[in-house]
Amino acid sequence: MALMFSLRRIVPLLLGLSAVALIVAACGDNDAPADDARTAADFAGEELVVLVHDSFAISAETIAAFEDQFDVTVTVVLTGDALEGLNRAILTKGNPEGDLLFGVDNISFVRALEADVFLPYRPAALDSIDESLIFDDSGHITPVNFGYVLFNFHKAALAQAGLSAPATLEQLALPDWSGRVAVQDPNTSSPGLQLMLVTIAYFGENGPYTWLDFWRDMRANDLIVSDNWTDAYYTQFSQYGGGAWLVNSYATSPPAEVIFAESPLDESPTGNVIVPGGSYRQVEGVGILRGTDKQPLAQAFIDFMLSDRFQSDIPLNMFVYPVVNGVPLPSEFLEFAQIPTEPAQIDADVVAANLERWLDEWTDVVLR
Repeated sequence: MALMFSLRRIVPLLLGLSAVALIVAACGDNDAPADDARTAADFAGEELVVLVHDSFAISAETIAAFEDQFDVTVTVVLTGDALEGLNRAILTKGNPEGDLLFGVDNISFVRALEADVFLPYRPAALDSIDESLIFDDSGHITPVNFGYVLFNFHKAALAQAGLSAPATLEQLALPDWSGRVAVQDPNTSSPGLQLMLVTIAYFGENGPYTWLDFWRDMRANDLIVSDNWTDAYYTQFSQYGGGAWLVNSYATSPPAEVIFAESPLDESPTGNVIVPGGSYRQVEGVGILRGTDKQPLAQAFIDFMLSDRFQSDIPLNMFVYPVVNGVPLPSEFLEFAQIPTEPAQIDADVVAANLERWLDEWTDVVLR
């Protein structure tokens, strides 16, 4: 969910890489835990550049706590979508535009490892993270947060139509939902990509009714396709005046509706469509970019990202879940964010081997 945020320094990522020399900088690998005894004297006056996708958000006070602790400046650079950020990191491998890259997830990390853009680092706080959230066994990418992509429904619209939330994905192609479902293009949107992967896992590529059969039926049922999450949610979704009663979004969108409501609410106006195998759990992580000359400071920042201070700041800024066990959640998350117990199971290696073909097939069926 894209949210506005403010840090001490945010700079736009410069366009055009033609002037960037792709020179591999000599830098030793080191996956030992950072020294807990590090002080401001070790880093005083240094600048740490953190590349992030546009949906990254954390409070200025939290970033300032790290800056003050080590007498450094943290510059956060927005790279667009998370996939765009990874592409740029690959293009500038060895001569990176920053010291850390945040936003590589439990699907895209396969490309990152193949391109060898990260240095290994295993923070001590990994012991406080559930093993199921640690998606990179090689120790190059540290998990930071996770969330669930699924369909939200507008309660008032369904009540007026006399409908209940769908219990299966197959129902979405029925006449009741004609012109009432909004999704994002997987070519341009991360949640759209994750939904596409969910349908591949849910329906399969072979058999009497495949994932492409589903999308053909959805197109015939007047599916609404947006380029991005913002348009799908704030323009197409009936909660905001659009025609779609269902929208591909996040499990934490309902509590966000309560938190940002103009008047206090006892109930969220939206709910989650809970379908076994019909959601996707995304885990996002951070890695140290190969070629940085700030490796020790980058390690210290990763340690900070797994601290209680940073982790507890994640839910109400990025509206996703912290990965460290025991971090308290906002009451709205506990009350209004129904968590899927059976998300889709997707093998990252299979995705890496087939993603381009799947995107082409989806585009042929849905858009052409």
